[in-house]
Amino acid sequence: MEKNIHAIDYPFAIDGGLGQLAVETNYDVHVEHLIKQVLFTNPGERINRPDFGCGIRRMIFAPNSTESASLAQVTIYQALESWLANVIKVDQVDVKAQEEILTINISYWLKARNERRYLNMEVSI
Repeated sequence: MEKNIHAIDYPFAIDGGLGQLAVETNYDVHVEHLIKQVLFTNPGERINRPDFGCGIRRMIFAPNSTESASLAQVTIYQALESWLANVIKVDQVDVKAQEEILTINISYWLKARNERRYLNMEVSI
């Protein structure tokens, strides 16, 4: 079953052709954007939700080590479970530190479709 949505696109943008807010109508992409919002928002950055996010960008100033990767892994898992539990079921979060790159692999289930999805990212430290 296809879930129809009409959400403001992330990152926030104006559709040049229409001169209106850009919208996202693909549910899979919308959920991926929600995950990225949780990952890249620092706690305290949102005034009305000071606990929102996991602040992966803060890792830029941390030493890139196995310990930092383990801490990021736990932080990401907890933040996704806390903020997106009604949309996804996090299956696994794997974070690896390799030189100046932090590799993040997230396996999750879309609850609306009972469909397994993956998000793989690299963050430069």
